[in-house]
Amino acid sequence: MPELPEVEALRRFLDRRCLGLTVDRAQVVAFACLKTAEIPVSALGGCEVGRVERRGKFLGVCVGEAGGDRFVGGDPSERAGGGVGAGVGGQPGGGTGGGQFVDGPVDEGVDIAEGVGSQTWLVFHLARAGWLRWHDTMPTAPARPGRGPLAFRLSFTDGSGFDLTEAGTRQRLAVYLVRELEEVPGVASLGPDPLGQLFTRESLDSILEQAGRAQIKGVLRDQHVLAGVGNAYSDEVLWAAGLSPFAAADRLTDEQRAVLYAALQGTLRDAIDRADGVAAAGLKAEKKAGLNVHGRTGEACPRCGTTIAEVSFADSSLQYCPGCQTGGRVLADRRLSRLLK
Repeated sequence: MPELPEVEALRRFLDRRCLGLTVDRAQVVAFACLKTAEIPVSALGGCEVGRVERRGKFLGVCVGEAGGDRFVGGDPSERAGGGVGAGVGGQPGGGTGGGQFVDGPVDEGVDIAEGVGSQTWLVFHLARAGWLRWHDTMPTAPARPGRGPLAFRLSFTDGSGFDLTEAGTRQRLAVYLVRELEEVPGVASLGPDPLGQLFTRESLDSILEQAGRAQIKGVLRDQHVLAGVGNAYSDEVLWAAGLSPFAAADRLTDEQRAVLYAALQGTLRDAIDRADGVAAAGLKAEKKAGLNVHGRTGEACPRCGTTIAEVSFADSSLQYCPGCQTGGRVLADRRLSRLLK
């Protein structure tokens, strides 16, 4: 599943490729992916891309009237409202367009075109098996529903565009057409972005206290609590912090909390640094190559050499290092394990 670093890399990729382009056509190929009905897909035709933003694992492409006044790139701190946090390495915007690390609603006073209702957001969530495929030249053959993994296609008048695809049969990839990002239910209910300016050590302390005895692994993955971290990077963060995935959130010491905050920031920023500039087609391989424990069951821990272990659940698994994270103890391979508290 694409998580915060990959989705942010896709945002930057689209930001570089799409800004200023005019939509030629949008096509829903897998009808189950479209979750809204108020705005017709045909309304995207003739609109110009003004900005691309991320909310957790959601990507939003904002379009408006071609030739209208629009926000393009620049320092996000110059935007009204100031709701955009620092980029990689603490630099505003990370050297690309605005809207990359967002903590709270974007000031919608900065529209793509003048006038109320002049903008439309194409918002999508790639879920577990979805991906974005960019084409410098779009395929000429018409897309046919029910044939292959293609779910949604967006073509621009310069001949380029992208496909949203989904492997498997679960059909969890979601596409929305809305006037405001927060109209998407999953966006409105997101917790704070861990790389937002407003996310401090005190923010993490509050989350841990409110979580009570909940296992820290689950707390980090809960999108209502913290936006953008999933199964892979929660494993990576906990490995970097030297914490058991089953540790109780409110039982962490002050020192452990400080280490966890630094690991959360460092792990995500490092992953974004590695992915920045990588074409969309190469992001999956880049993610896998950069993981230390997730997906590496049976391999040697790169820090201490202990064999990486796994706990399997009904539809997922977690990986950890017994030597680095659990004092040498192997966690029971069952969902409700309380072996290590």
